[in-house]
Amino acid sequence: MKYRQHSVPFWLVASCSFLFCPAFGQETATETGFEVFQHGDVERQYVLHLPEDLPENAPLVFFLHGYHGNARNYAKMGMSRVADKHGFAVVYPQGKPDRRDVPHWNARLNISDIDDVGFLTALAKNLQHTHDLDPERTFASGVSNGGFMSYTLAAERPEVFKAVGSIIGTMSGYTWEHREDIKPVPVLQISGLDDRIVPVDGSMRPAGGWGGAPDQRTIIEFWKDLDQTTTEEVIEVSADTTAYRYGDGVEGCEVWLYEVKGWGHRVPGARKLGVHSVDLVWEFFSRF
Repeated sequence: MKYRQHSVPFWLVASCSFLFCPAFGQETATETGFEVFQHGDVERQYVLHLPEDLPENAPLVFFLHGYHGNARNYAKMGMSRVADKHGFAVVYPQGKPDRRDVPHWNARLNISDIDDVGFLTALAKNLQHTHDLDPERTFASGVSNGGFMSYTLAAERPEVFKAVGSIIGTMSGYTWEHREDIKPVPVLQISGLDDRIVPVDGSMRPAGGWGGAPDQRTIIEFWKDLDQTTTEEVIEVSADTTAYRYGDGVEGCEVWLYEVKGWGHRVPGARKLGVHSVDLVWEFFSRF
């Protein structure tokens, strides 16, 4: 499948250096300890964390970096700590450069022809087989561009990724426009209401394929209806954060939305959410 080529807007590139990832720059596989996975004729890299005494048939969580991100840096954000505590494997794949030479995830964007849906699906199946991980408890989560990619995986590979979590991300324009065939999948969304990079009002610019989806509440309504949720719980998590939890959906599906007032394009921590975002992601995934 070919996509039209568009330039990435300058504001997005400039902002990502500070907001989309904890650090940036790529190192070689030898320097970083990346493991190598061959997907077709493309060599891909990832960091894998396996806790000691991991039980057979343990869950597998994908944690995807943001635009301009680095997998090894994201491996330091706390998900490995959560994996050690709760007994699951976590993989941090590395995105390939787009046409501007910026590491990214191709959530059906117009900035590269990289097949990230195929790569992440193949990697999931390989890790399940190699490390005896549970195909029924394999989940995808990510930050910003990684959140975009998580939605795309939910839309296109629900048989592989059984629930998704998006931290300050949203659905790409392409994924939203082609939503008619999406199957029910549990969804967690964490958003800052003052986010100017991925605005919750759906006003993200369409250049590159980033924008095109509506406001966050409309997206959540779509998933609520698709998942056929029948219950609603509103929780005032903190002075700035409200959680909306919709449950009892088809096949046990749930949809959670966490909105943080006065918060921009940053990963919320325990002061805002009660727990760090990575802990909340696992709390959600552990229900399925």
